[in-house]
Amino acid sequence: MGVKRVIVFDTTLRDGEQTPGVNFDINDKFKIAKQLVSLGVDVIEAGFPAASNGDFEAVKNIADKLKGVTIAAMARSVKEDIDRACSALKNAEKSRLHVFIATSDIHLKYKLKMSREEMLEKAVEMVKYAKGKFDEIEFSAEDASRTDWDFLVKVFSEVIDAGANVINVPDTVGYAMPREFGELIKYIRNNVPNIDGVMISAHCHNDLGMAVANSLSAIENGATQVEVTVNGIGERAGNAAMEEVVMALNTRKDYFGLVHGINTKEIYNTSKLVSELTGIKLQPNKAIVGANAFRHQAGIHQHGVINNRATYEIMKPEDIGIVPDTFALGKLSGRNAFELKVRQLGFNNLSPGELSDAFRRFKDLADRKKVVIDEDIRFVVEETLEEFRSFKEGEAWA
Repeated sequence: MGVKRVIVFDTTLRDGEQTPGVNFDINDKFKIAKQLVSLGVDVIEAGFPAASNGDFEAVKNIADKLKGVTIAAMARSVKEDIDRACSALKNAEKSRLHVFIATSDIHLKYKLKMSREEMLEKAVEMVKYAKGKFDEIEFSAEDASRTDWDFLVKVFSEVIDAGANVINVPDTVGYAMPREFGELIKYIRNNVPNIDGVMISAHCHNDLGMAVANSLSAIENGATQVEVTVNGIGERAGNAAMEEVVMALNTRKDYFGLVHGINTKEIYNTSKLVSELTGIKLQPNKAIVGANAFRHQAGIHQHGVINNRATYEIMKPEDIGIVPDTFALGKLSGRNAFELKVRQLGFNNLSPGELSDAFRRFKDLADRKKVVIDEDIRFVVEETLEEFRSFKEGEAWA
């Protein structure tokens, strides 16, 4: 048996667009979708065709033009939504319907105003209606993590019989804990009688900051597809961040023993593009793609990295397409890092005295400034050299 492969389903263009304040036009969606193909995702959820004419056209444009990737479209469990998705995806090289309905008692009572039996009948009817219209059918049990487990097993079993070949387990409101969510995935895998040959997917939200941990726990317990967004954008606190899930699988191959199809060298380019088109800046300490993700300020850390990067870096910035800017120089930085930065800036012939004086000036400046940039270092060194030069000229005239 070969190494198991995780399918990466990217929903930046659907769930990601549900980020408050984000609105992609047809060109934005196509630019991101094209980059997602370069990134190597397996499935692009291009949008929700029934939501608006603009979203219909954007999904259709992607389905018509992009090859080498499955294009998915979302639909509620109503015929009109399914027909709209079918029309948008008709020219896709490989199409997938992503049809959903809520299954938790709280959603059934207050949102759908349906009994469990009514909801189950509707889900089965709509999957049967969609069968044959798409290459694949993914069924999502909205709010699965707050649904009675045995009822969830019954729902999945019946929609699989009706024609679903992917079942999605969403932690819709980010309520689950990692061990609990992993156990739910395992329970589904062990108790849905017709699960063989069906893909189990996990779709996690980040309301408690657990989306990535829950996604990885799901994978560890038998999920074969993970649903993610670039930079973790999405409803409320967002979704599982693609770059974090992928690099966790990459960095800890020894632990997970899994592979994926992502070209990690395109991660940073993809992150930048989505950040630009959404207008959402990344916080500096964002894992993997934040400005500080591979920067070291403390002198002890900098000294370790100079000797061997593996002392404080578990990934290489080059692996995700970043040109390293390893050191953030500040008041905690040590002489080793300062000396290396000075050499990188082209000052290769400083005497020990000049270097000591420049380092002292740098420390004085760092006490006053939060961030010391390359131009500051250059100024400090040039000022030092100018003073030493003046001193030497004075000695010569004496």
